Amino acid sequence: MSSISRRNALKTLAKGSGVLLLSPNVLLAATARKKERLGIALVGLGYYSTDLLAPALQQTRRCYLAGIVTGTPSKAAAWQKQYNIPDKNIYNYQTFDSIANNPDIDVVYVVLPPSMHKEYVIRAANAGKHVWCEKPMAVTGQECREMITACQKNKRSLAIGYRLQHEPNTQEYRRIVQQKLLGSVKELSCAAGYRENRTNHWKQIKAMGGGVMYDMGVYAIQGARLGTGMEPVAVVSAQTSTNRPEIYKNGLDEIAVATLEFPGGTMAHIKTSFAENVNFMDITCEKGKIQLAPYSAYNGVQGSSPLGAINHPYQVPWQQAKQMDDDALAIMQKKPMLVPGEEGLRDIRIVEAIYRSAGSGQRVAL
Repeated sequence: MSSISRRNALKTLAKGSGVLLLSPNVLLAATARKKERLGIALVGLGYYSTDLLAPALQQTRRCYLAGIVTGTPSKAAAWQKQYNIPDKNIYNYQTFDSIANNPDIDVVYVVLPPSMHKEYVIRAANAGKHVWCEKPMAVTGQECREMITACQKNKRSLAIGYRLQHEPNTQEYRRIVQQKLLGSVKELSCAAGYRENRTNHWKQIKAMGGGVMYDMGVYAIQGARLGTGMEPVAVVSAQTSTNRPEIYKNGLDEIAVATLEFPGGTMAHIKTSFAENVNFMDITCEKGKIQLAPYSAYNGVQGSSPLGAINHPYQVPWQQAKQMDDDALAIMQKKPMLVPGEEGLRDIRIVEAIYRSAGSGQRVAL
């Protein structure tokens, strides 16, 4: 999904969307014998699905690549050949709702531009499927709430694709913070960004959920929330800017900085950027500092603290494989998702507050 023409094709194909009532086949599937592995259908076959999720699904133990949804026939043919996907498990955006009648598909994983997340999460839930949705969850908090409601109404689980919450180094620094092994957190700084050289991707199109805060910004927000072990009470200040106004047009953010206030006066200073490669987090505690660099990379998270190294090595796409296996197991065991829709909603509310603060120059309470 890297061109304007691709975007237009998706928008055209998506126009026929609607709400589908649960069919008898869905009800029968719900009562079928327990599966050992869940079938996953990927919706959208851009970079993340192609280079990370599909390879990860070759490593998973609790789930497998069962189907695809794409508006590009050539991609469908290539994926079918590479992964031996049956004809009946291949859909486009017009035939998507008939996935309700396919017992091979247990989970729909939405990997589309953010502006399309709400529509396809709701359609998947209405089709009786569990849903995984890539970050950012949606463009507005209201959209997030509607997605959560649709999944609850259909008694389907909803998980957001925050791979890092499943990742052992992230879990280790969270353990140190939560157990106050270094005392309380006094201050935090983190930055997440890379040099984005594409010019016609959804990330440069406001209507599709573009802008750095939605894409890389949620990593920085997650870092601040997980690294302090608290929820922010306010956005103290924020600024958005661009070094390339010919690409990031009409005020679309290429760079964003913000200060978040947490209970007890703890401050988190975050930065996110499409202009530079940056990836670190420093958590200053009463008894020392936790330092991670990188703290959100695909190829590993590693760091140190006065308690020792934080470094469980692994290879790509292990993070995504663990995420999907964890979520599949939770579904099979009827347990809560590690990263439910409410977690995505929390971050989008903060994104909206950062934009309000940047626009007004004022502190925004959360």
